[in-house]
Amino acid sequence: MILSDKRILEEIEKGTIKIEPYNRECLGSNSYDVHLGGELAMYNAAELDAKKHNTISHFPIPEEGYLLLPGEFYLGVTEEYTETHEHVPFLEGKSSTGRLGIDIHATAGKGDVGFCGNWTLEISVKLPVRVYAGMPIGQLIYFPVDGEIEVKYNNKAGAKYSGQVNRPVESMMWKNAF
Repeated sequence: MILSDKRILEEIEKGTIKIEPYNRECLGSNSYDVHLGGELAMYNAAELDAKKHNTISHFPIPEEGYLLLPGEFYLGVTEEYTETHEHVPFLEGKSSTGRLGIDIHATAGKGDVGFCGNWTLEISVKLPVRVYAGMPIGQLIYFPVDGEIEVKYNNKAGAKYSGQVNRPVESMMWKNAF
């Protein structure tokens, strides 16, 4: 079951869902549109290692936009900071984004109950496409949880992405024991 627009508004009023900045025009019948933040990032190395800290370089999206290229991998960020305390948030691309050949996440579309932060986007494109800061990039949908949560993500000791704010964040896989 997905929350409707009225239920999302009720949860915002209760404080269990937080979206900043919030714009009522971005609320759809069962989703909330999010926008591309002002920075992108790319990995510094051509070869990544899951056991090592792979660093990234951040760069602003200029006013004239930034041309994304096929075969490259970009990290972006949502303009919106969100908190979700009683629901499972899912980030999906908008149909308009997909029709431009833009994928906004490789695998990580599901958030956890208790996630607080801006969403890092895992961006790849099928064709060269120019993107702009502030353009609609995706939509959040919210699912109710069945049962009580023992430890929310923002209270989890090993939460690697809790509180990420306003810029893309690289993979923290290297912090896992394997």
